[in-house]
Amino acid sequence: MNQFAFVFDMDGVIVDTNPYHKIALREFAAKYGYTLSEEELIKKIYGRTNKEWIPNLFERKLSPEEVTRYGEEKEQLFRDLYEKDIKEVKGLTDFLEEARRLKVKLAIGTSAPRSNVDFVLKHTGIEKFFPVILDESHVTHGKPNPEIYINCAAALNYPTAQCIVFEDSLSGVAAGRAAGSPVVGVATTHSASELGTKVVINDFTEITPSQLIQEFKF
Repeated sequence: MNQFAFVFDMDGVIVDTNPYHKIALREFAAKYGYTLSEEELIKKIYGRTNKEWIPNLFERKLSPEEVTRYGEEKEQLFRDLYEKDIKEVKGLTDFLEEARRLKVKLAIGTSAPRSNVDFVLKHTGIEKFFPVILDESHVTHGKPNPEIYINCAAALNYPTAQCIVFEDSLSGVAAGRAAGSPVVGVATTHSASELGTKVVINDFTEITPSQLIQEFKF
């Protein structure tokens, strides 16, 4: 079973951060005089990199330094909110342990900045499972562009068709599909019907790596 790889988005898949990101986003936007509806969060922000959504929010061209500064301000808000509550999505470590026993290669492919990735890895202790970790700095285009998943597959030295992607956002599901990868929906942010993937789980207690590979008939 070592001919397959699993690629995990981070927010909403490894950790259920999205309720906290939503609070941080709205606090950040309100500080600068903007109000974000649920629809705007889904369409303009979720799954996208800071360098994409921040200029969209301000509706003007920003210098790279401004984007970095605003992005880190928002992410620090998020980390301050989430630090006391951080925990992995249920069953994740056991799932990763079995995947490793089966010699399934593992990667993280996220739109988040490295500061958030380091924060999550520090508090969950799962870094040891992932030889490949790509963040927003590794792509030019955020999701729904497939670049992050194409790059993860290349880093793992696997075809995208043999990389099963785990995603919770609509833009992330679209990115996985555009890369040519099978996609597992993780229903932390959207319902099964909204995600529209062949396999949907609420958490990692609901399926094993062996069952998953069988499901996609590899």
